[in-house]
Amino acid sequence: MIHIDTGTDELLCHIVDRVAVITLNKPHKKNALGDILTPALRKTLTLVEQDDRVGCVMITGSGDAFCSGGDVSGMGASVSVPKSAQDRIAELTLKQETLTLRLYELDKITVAALPGAAAGAGLSIALACDLRVAAKRAFMTTAFRNIGLSGDYGGSWLLPRLVGLAKAKELYYTADRVSAEEAVQLGLINKVFSDETFREEAQAYARALANGPSGALSLMKVNLNQGLNQSLRESLVLEAKHLVESSGSKEAGEAITAFMEKRPPVFDRDS
Repeated sequence: MIHIDTGTDELLCHIVDRVAVITLNKPHKKNALGDILTPALRKTLTLVEQDDRVGCVMITGSGDAFCSGGDVSGMGASVSVPKSAQDRIAELTLKQETLTLRLYELDKITVAALPGAAAGAGLSIALACDLRVAAKRAFMTTAFRNIGLSGDYGGSWLLPRLVGLAKAKELYYTADRVSAEEAVQLGLINKVFSDETFREEAQAYARALANGPSGALSLMKVNLNQGLNQSLRESLVLEAKHLVESSGSKEAGEAITAFMEKRPPVFDRDS
């Protein structure tokens, strides 16, 4: 196990079996985002993306929650020098782009592992990941209506692409809780594990991804993400480009040889 210094105890990170496990570590506040944790998360995402020892990034939370969103207790705090609306919009836009957009476009496969609640901006972070797994006790909620806010961190873009516009509107307008089992039916969660074995099974799930053909998986991610917002013709061109690129890789050579020899592939991670 390799420990990564995040600069704060509010965020933990280690690498094991090619999985970078990033843990939001404010259990007393249900791992709420704040002025210490959130910048550390942005910094750590950059570190693990650039680390060749990492094949998959798994974000989780300590205790019995994933992330409860922004720390509501600090939302009404006054500032010594009031900012204009324009400045506040620019600041929040940058914060969102360097977190959920960064996560959505990360050059690694990402997994959100939910031991419990994912709410508000915490839900947006989970939705920005490629895949989501959850403990049986976990639930999701947009939550914003409960504090009279319209929502941020990309949830209004991410959620409709997973559940459809009408269901996304319902979940935003009502802030209803979606159980882990219901979330599977909606396509929000990929796997549900028992509460007792959740962390072990989530790690195994991420490990299987981390030890696959990383280069090909990264290109698949680009194909799928861009395919949502471009024509079939454009997607065919992108797929052709990436298939030619991946077909010449050592990963592809080893995978094809292993397939023919009826054995698991062994990828050279130093090349």
